Amino acid sequence: MSIQLNHTIVHSRDKAASAKFTAEVLGLPAPFPFGPFLCVRTDNDVTLDFIDVDGEITEQHYAFLVSEDEFDEIFGRIKDRGLSYWADPHHRQTGEINTNDGGRGVYFDDPDGHALEILTRPYGSGS
Repeated sequence: MSIQLNHTIVHSRDKAASAKFTAEVLGLPAPFPFGPFLCVRTDNDVTLDFIDVDGEITEQHYAFLVSEDEFDEIFGRIKDRGLSYWADPHHRQTGEINTNDGGRGVYFDDPDGHALEILTRPYGSGS
């Protein structure tokens, strides 16, 4: 049996704005509707299914493994939008990227406060 993540639900205050933000910053195709969701499909066919919720949103973390070229493109969009970014998940190393495992990584927040991360090497894969 091959077990794969198929989708996850992302709570948002404005699913259209949040899905569009995620798709645009990551350079993914435009969101598409499915039932009450707006879905953003990644290249490995996992979808982030954005849904509007009332009340408080518990912030989540979503990490995306990208190539070196994709990192440059996405990081450029992060900077072009004037988004704050950090080298660490605790938001202590402001305006920096990390070089964990011989790759590069950076964290930034979506409009609902979810921590998004792009990294070029999986954690534990290098020195």
